[in-house]
Amino acid sequence: MLNVNSKLGIAVLVWLIVLSNVSSASVNAQSYFKEKTDLQFMAGLNRGFGLGTNLLFHDLSSEFHLDIRLGLGYTWLNPGNSSDARRVFINNATNGTPEKNGHNLDFRFDFMKPITFMGNKNSYAFFGPRYSFFKGNFKYVGGNEDFDITSAQFGLGGGFESHYSITKQLKLVFTGGLDYFLPGKLQGHDTAYYPDDDNVNARTNNDTDVLFDYNDADDAIDQPKWMPRLMVCIQWDF
Repeated sequence: MLNVNSKLGIAVLVWLIVLSNVSSASVNAQSYFKEKTDLQFMAGLNRGFGLGTNLLFHDLSSEFHLDIRLGLGYTWLNPGNSSDARRVFINNATNGTPEKNGHNLDFRFDFMKPITFMGNKNSYAFFGPRYSFFKGNFKYVGGNEDFDITSAQFGLGGGFESHYSITKQLKLVFTGGLDYFLPGKLQGHDTAYYPDDDNVNARTNNDTDVLFDYNDADDAIDQPKWMPRLMVCIQWDF
């Protein structure tokens, strides 16, 4: 039988082997991350002024010849028509001074194919799914109305971008593209309008005595739909 010292020696040896493997895996992961990932910071127009960050993964597999990009963006938007939003979601009152603001948070996943674009060999064509959270706030100062309209939508987008080296690790990137978001539920106060018009507590149009429908809500609220993108990025190669 093994004595206590022998057991302790074996335990220490096993622990050293485990630490060695963990350390090796950590070094390999750091090496992979350094060699095959890039980080982008961007600013520009995305229907409104937008900011964002992307993480790029290159050469994931010898059999998979596309790069992958994960992105997160924030855009300040015009949320829509204040008076129509109030009529469709709240009531037909007209008192108060309207104020409004809106923003959009989007998550992006892109497949990126290296191409030559306008003579630049360090360019990409990209395409992939999108997901958006939109929020518009409408406030009537003196009218006792302050309400949010929200929606969440899936979408698709694509475009082109070109990279220009500044230093060994920094690149200037110009991106142009277009995203399209599918119609989503528009909800505000105690009212919700659905694309199939199975609406909740829809308001009545006093001009026609007919309930407002999804098209009316969509016309009043400028939730994301067609979203052209023109962005300038700084890319950091790890």
